[in-house]
Amino acid sequence: MAPSAPLWLAEPSRFARLRSGQARIAAVLLLILLAAGLGTLAVPEPPQISTATGHQQAETDLALYEKIVAGVRYGGSGYYSVAADAMRAGGYPLQPFFTVRLPGLAVVQSALPERWTYALLFLLAGATAFVWMQRLSEALPRTLPRIGAGILLLGSMLAFVQPGLAAFHEIWAALFVALSIALRRPGRWVEAVALGLIAMLIRETAALYVIVMAGLAWTDGERRETAGWGAALLIFALVMAAHAYAVAGVTGPLDAASPGWLGLEGLGLFVKAAILSTALQLLPLWLASLLVCLALFGWLAWDNPLGLRMAVTLGAYAMLIALFARLDTFYWGLMVAPVLLVGLAFAPDGLRDLWRQMLDRRIVRVQRITR
Repeated sequence: MAPSAPLWLAEPSRFARLRSGQARIAAVLLLILLAAGLGTLAVPEPPQISTATGHQQAETDLALYEKIVAGVRYGGSGYYSVAADAMRAGGYPLQPFFTVRLPGLAVVQSALPERWTYALLFLLAGATAFVWMQRLSEALPRTLPRIGAGILLLGSMLAFVQPGLAAFHEIWAALFVALSIALRRPGRWVEAVALGLIAMLIRETAALYVIVMAGLAWTDGERRETAGWGAALLIFALVMAAHAYAVAGVTGPLDAASPGWLGLEGLGLFVKAAILSTALQLLPLWLASLLVCLALFGWLAWDNPLGLRMAVTLGAYAMLIALFARLDTFYWGLMVAPVLLVGLAFAPDGLRDLWRQMLDRRIVRVQRITR
């Protein structure tokens, strides 16, 4: 079957290289993904509904973080004492130590006027969107696909331009992760590593992203880049050790312990988390669920190192949430939300190429000539 011009992309998708048998296996896996994504229909609604922001999120957690920022700003006895007192008052567990957030975000916000905090959030979100549109313009040469990708990007960043969520750690960490992965190019990784480290120091779950990037750099043979990501993880580990020591100084054996994180809610919780973190919340749940899965497929279809890194990162967080998140920690999905829906811009080419390769019935004949 003769190759055809891409629909939206500058180059054929990753699936255009598959043989017919491989394409059929990929199609079966896609159908399994779509079916698993519909598991969100069986996931109960997460607790606490915020009518102020128009989507569900852990409102009590947000109130806790705002209370801690206010306590540090207005003369508290230090971040750890303020955080421990606020968490006890709210009935939050203080054990193990990582139930207490790292102090960086709260300390910075307490030192700034609120309007400056909001300005920094908008600036970070704007910078992230600008860099991503630059990267997407390389893959989408025509105007209409670029406009579509821009709309999808805005829909992905819905939660990240809401001042009322500025105290939420995932909001900032997710933007730093998104900016980090967009800035990383072969041979240019220092900025990406620095931003990944900042993300980890705001929210510990960003370490999964750094681990993924280190692993992919290793498989690509980028030893210096691998060392850079490894150094960031080492710094993070040292900070977490100091954090554990500080938390131990303000807690005791009578403080409540976490019930654990082995939620085992399945892929449906990840899909629902993605829906509640983006503009997909405006659509019927079944349709939004299928679109999340097609966005994952689209990122894998983009035959580019950036597309591969996004696909693997999304897959890693999908597994994390499917296995370990509870219903009340669904907001972990914010960590990969800022550009998630952009994957839909790559899905048409991926689907078309996969279909064409499935129908490719070319027969290769081998003729042996004896002289």
